[in-house]
Amino acid sequence: MDEQNVNKIINATHWPRMMAAAALGVLAVFLLIAAIGEFKGLRYIGTGVPATNTITVSGEGEVFAVPDTATFSVTVQEEAKEVQDAQETATEKANAIIAYLKEAGIDEKDIKTTDYSVYPQYDYIQDVCREGICPPGRQELRGFQVSQTLTVKVRDTEKAGELLSGVGSRGASQVSGLSFTIDDEDELQAEARGMAIEDAQAKATALAEQLGVTIVRVTGFYENEGGYPVPYAYGMGGDAAVRAESVKAIPELPVGENKITSNVSVTYEIR
Repeated sequence: MDEQNVNKIINATHWPRMMAAAALGVLAVFLLIAAIGEFKGLRYIGTGVPATNTITVSGEGEVFAVPDTATFSVTVQEEAKEVQDAQETATEKANAIIAYLKEAGIDEKDIKTTDYSVYPQYDYIQDVCREGICPPGRQELRGFQVSQTLTVKVRDTEKAGELLSGVGSRGASQVSGLSFTIDDEDELQAEARGMAIEDAQAKATALAEQLGVTIVRVTGFYENEGGYPVPYAYGMGGDAAVRAESVKAIPELPVGENKITSNVSVTYEIR
């Protein structure tokens, strides 16, 4: 048998094997691509067919705590014919208030300027009417008003009343916006959330028994959280602000309690 015939026999034997191997390779690539596509179609690992039979219940948790921080605003207002004069007087009073607060133990980071404004002040002049004709009125510039507002955070609530009286006697035009809050509510919020989830679980268990179904798993969760600080202020006649002139004694300021709440909505798969 010559060499040419031998090669023909070898090719005839190996060609089907090569074709089969190539076909298997193409099939493997196709299956891999299909598997990747299916994997990308899932939102999370382990996600299966979305639950169709579900119940949704709500739960609420409440936690009460004594506030540990007081916050209030102090405003200084001065008016003068010239802007510079009004600014100098207002600055002197504001600096005196800031120095007093620091001496009383308030950290500089807890004293913040939240507003600084300069406004022109006008007088409305109405000329005398003559022979039944009244000329239109006109505005005349009287001067300028400078206003600076400081927001103060007091980390010792027992000092709040003393500080309010102190800033009032050092040139404050107005003290307002006193409120008592909790500086770090994360732990309290987590406690309220846990209570809300337990409330939802109890409701879901009772509802499942009434419906004659079994709870399988949680398929959805939503929380609407919120805290409800109780604002306090003092002043003549129950006003929310107090003029500096009305401060004659250190006020007693009960801090009460703040309520931290969590409202949750939980969806369960049932069968």
